[in-house]
Amino acid sequence: MNDAHLVMHGLAIKKHATAEDVAGILGLDLEVVRETLAKLVAGKRAVETQGRYLLAPAARMLLDSDYSRLYEDVRANPAFQAGYDAFERLNPLLKQLITEWQTISVGGERAPNDHSDKEYDAKIIDRLGDFHERAEAALDQLASAVPRMRIYRDKLAAALDKAEQGAIAWVSDARIESYHTLWFELHEDLLRLMQRERQE
Repeated sequence: MNDAHLVMHGLAIKKHATAEDVAGILGLDLEVVRETLAKLVAGKRAVETQGRYLLAPAARMLLDSDYSRLYEDVRANPAFQAGYDAFERLNPLLKQLITEWQTISVGGERAPNDHSDKEYDAKIIDRLGDFHERAEAALDQLASAVPRMRIYRDKLAAALDKAEQGAIAWVSDARIESYHTLWFELHEDLLRLMQRERQE
């Protein structure tokens, strides 16, 4: 797998990303990512604005065509397939958990959770911990087939640990690598490798 493909893949997952964002999610050396991004910009495959990068439309088409060719063996790997299937079974459970984190029931209706009820939040975080224990086997299967995916496993565990220590933004805040943000990005990563569409 060449650096240009991986960096474009990282941009597809991270969208409007810094070099640090891309290096962090792929496990690549930061200087390698910076050099690769500069080449992609020079080749009009990426656009840079104030230190953040986006894939150019032509690069998106090129990247999409690469997945079928480059990941045929990955898709045929039984461990990866099992990990992916388990991930998809778990995904609705996390969606429900995040809905319950972000909203509370008031008079039978869902309302935004202002996180003033510490006991309610603590119960959700406990359930997130249970969920993560269930997810670990799938995450390990994915990483056994695609070693760079260990990064997601490690970052998810770190986000959960911060949430359990009281930094509740690490549950679902989209501005940081919260548990929900990382899970969403892992799902995007997997869907691209599997050449499947996200079902909303």
